[in-house]
Amino acid sequence: MKSIYLRNFVAIAALVAICFLLVALSFVGVGRQYVISENSKNMDRSAEEIAHIAGAVSREDSLDSWALRMNVCSVAGAAGNQIFVTDEEGVVRCCSDKDPKCEHIGLQISDEILAQAESGFLDRRSDLGGVFKMRRYVAAETIRNPEGALIGYVFVNNMADNMLGAWSTFLSVAVLISVVVFCITLALTMVYTRRMARPLDEMAAASRKFARGDFSVRVKQTEDPTDEMGALIESFNKMADSLEQAEKRRSEFIANISHELRTPMTTIAGFADGILDGTIPPEQERKYLTSIRDETRRLSRLVREMLSITQAKARAANPTSRTNFDLTELVLQILLSFESRATKKNLDVDPQLPDDHLMVRADRDAITQVIYNLLDNAVKFAEPGSCLVLKLYKDDGKAYVSVKDRGETIPPDDLPFIFDRFHKSDRSRSMDKDGMGLGLYLVKTIINSHDEDIAVKSEDGETEFVFTLPLATYDRKKENPKEHQG
Repeated sequence: MKSIYLRNFVAIAALVAICFLLVALSFVGVGRQYVISENSKNMDRSAEEIAHIAGAVSREDSLDSWALRMNVCSVAGAAGNQIFVTDEEGVVRCCSDKDPKCEHIGLQISDEILAQAESGFLDRRSDLGGVFKMRRYVAAETIRNPEGALIGYVFVNNMADNMLGAWSTFLSVAVLISVVVFCITLALTMVYTRRMARPLDEMAAASRKFARGDFSVRVKQTEDPTDEMGALIESFNKMADSLEQAEKRRSEFIANISHELRTPMTTIAGFADGILDGTIPPEQERKYLTSIRDETRRLSRLVREMLSITQAKARAANPTSRTNFDLTELVLQILLSFESRATKKNLDVDPQLPDDHLMVRADRDAITQVIYNLLDNAVKFAEPGSCLVLKLYKDDGKAYVSVKDRGETIPPDDLPFIFDRFHKSDRSRSMDKDGMGLGLYLVKTIINSHDEDIAVKSEDGETEFVFTLPLATYDRKKENPKEHQG
């Protein structure tokens, strides 16, 4: 399987290579044309200069004079060109070659070439009618005496290799530099793509370990947390933390529920076997049958509470079960049901309720269960003679319900897990002597299903549970909230 590192490297390398190739082709094409164009202009200037000099020399001397040849050699040497000077018949009279016995002296330029030169339409590349074996770049100019009469022609020529000589050297250096830059770019690309792919490889390896049940592995954060890769690594590690915690809670849940089921079932089976095989005397059968009944009811409560959680989740997830109702009235009704228990434990109840009706939109039955469970929890753990406070208020578009009691402080280590199923702690309120440790879990499940939050705070013996509910929204013309108050 090809790695993302290899794919990224190949893609970037191909992109860089294409860019370099396009730049190189453009550079070579434009540069070559520029060099030729500049040399052609230089040839034209040389031809004009020699024609001007030859016209001036013709006043006192002929076109094959030594003075003209010296000027021709000087101009040709400075520009790197070859120059012919012919008479009006096209016979070469002067050449820029330094050899005194130049082979070009006396050559005849064809009438066709002379006509083109005079008209100004001579091909830029020509062999001058067979004078050269290969076509060269040529510039031509007519020579006229001071009176304006045609007395000859100037032909300036150069081979493409000579014109591009310096350019070829420059091009070789440019190619070498380009190759070096390309190699450096590929090396940096290799390092960069490997660095970018490393976290993904680590995530893939971590995911495979997750599949085998090992949630301890984490991806090392080497990127800036504010960029995309850094944010991805941070999110992945947070997910790993959540999975590890979920796996831990799942193991604890299985262990706890196994223990909760095993103990009563072992007791029931042991007592039943004792009665059947005669180990338990007949006069004590009633005592042990009572224990079997109690354990059976305990199992029934456990199953019922688990079923309640499932039903609460399904009901709360159904928006049609939510109505507008008066939360103040509901709280008063629930407080009445706790009056006898509070009196028995000598508790003062301080209901801090708003003067007006506090209308909310939620599942009335589910919220009844939430408040009942929180009050039941507070009554159980409140110190005798202390005060229990139930407060309702509105803030920032939400309804808040607070249940506060004074008793034993919940340890800070237990607070993050107090809403977990079957979480056990001698000082935690998630588990009481008769309960299954599902009361607060049910509370959190219902509140979260309404897309709301619940929090707990316990300091200096004072414990407070606070949860939120959405305020009621309705059309006053179409809906009367009193209809939903039950």
